[in-house]
Amino acid sequence: MPTPCVILHADLDAFFAAVEQRDRPELRGQPVIVGGPGPTRGVVATASYEARRYGVASAMPMARALRLCPEAIIVPPSLGKYEAAARQVHAIFERYTPEVEPVSIDEAFLDVTLSQPLFGPAAEIARRIQEDVQRECGLTISIGVAGVKSVAKVASDLHKPNGLTVVPPGEERAFLAPLPIERLWGVGPRTGEALHRWGVRTIGQLAALPSSLLTHTFGVVGARLHALANAEDPRRVLPLPPTQSVGKEQTFLTDIADTDEALRQLAALAAAVATALRAKGEQGRVVSVKLRTDAFVTISHQQALSQPTDNGSTIFAAARRLFLSEVRPERRWRLLGVSLGGFASPAGRQLPLPLDDGERQRLLEVVCDQMQARFGRRALYRASAGPALSPPTPWFRERAA
Repeated sequence: MPTPCVILHADLDAFFAAVEQRDRPELRGQPVIVGGPGPTRGVVATASYEARRYGVASAMPMARALRLCPEAIIVPPSLGKYEAAARQVHAIFERYTPEVEPVSIDEAFLDVTLSQPLFGPAAEIARRIQEDVQRECGLTISIGVAGVKSVAKVASDLHKPNGLTVVPPGEERAFLAPLPIERLWGVGPRTGEALHRWGVRTIGQLAALPSSLLTHTFGVVGARLHALANAEDPRRVLPLPPTQSVGKEQTFLTDIADTDEALRQLAALAAAVATALRAKGEQGRVVSVKLRTDAFVTISHQQALSQPTDNGSTIFAAARRLFLSEVRPERRWRLLGVSLGGFASPAGRQLPLPLDDGERQRLLEVVCDQMQARFGRRALYRASAGPALSPPTPWFRERAA
């Protein structure tokens, strides 16, 4: 008989805002909103718990968030800092199990079924992870423990921040039954409103409905919701395959009409992609650009290179050609993005002798990486690009003293 699964869902609490409060003591205890790029068109990425008490929520328009919480301190996102913190937390997960499935930058599923003989019961593993994350990363994390993924996810959200909720084996349906249907994974506002019209308010009431009725009304989504309400979720924890591409994108405070300015931004993005590739020890041969106009039209193009690269100049040259093919007099750019895929490991790559111009440029960029790692991103960079991913006119709103 197979061993029953034991799954953790780990979710960092108010992640982006928590990182900012960790790194900036003056923000601790204050209503912090991470988002941008500005008050008229920005979106909330994450709000601290102090801001959430006013009703501020992720994905909310910034203008509405400021109406709800006028005293909020708005901080522009620092994605590199958040990615570094997420990698540190992910490394902690992997101490306890190799079966880790990231869901987003701030949450993951962990299968600890086979880890318990080494580290103790699942609840003890969860507590140890919380302690490690607090001690080593200065962050709090909420964890749900259950026999199936969907129930573990619901459990992790119940007692935030720094919560630990354990659902014993066989008690999953009883655990879910009294909870509001909005807690169920997959019930959005529209589905919730439709179920409310039927008088369905709790997950238990949803579980008691005939599956055929839900399927007739909501199609395959209805059948899935009925199964989840009954704690039926056969999905296993699936560690992700290796990254298929590395990309950077930038949404601008003001739409860009000037082609030279757009090219400077593309150069900075290409340089950031190249730096990330070299940090991973990867090279790729498929350059892609993502372009979004002021009319919210998104355009994507890609070009295959003759050989794999991690050279920012080579990546930019291809991105430049793809971008210029879409330039029109009437177009303004709201977002630009560059990525590189088609990975091929550079291990064992033979250097050309004597060094050609491309290899000299690559070695120069490696030196630049080392300087930036030691002295900061603004220490040394290509003049045509400027500091990688540094917005031309950063906007943020600081609370008055």
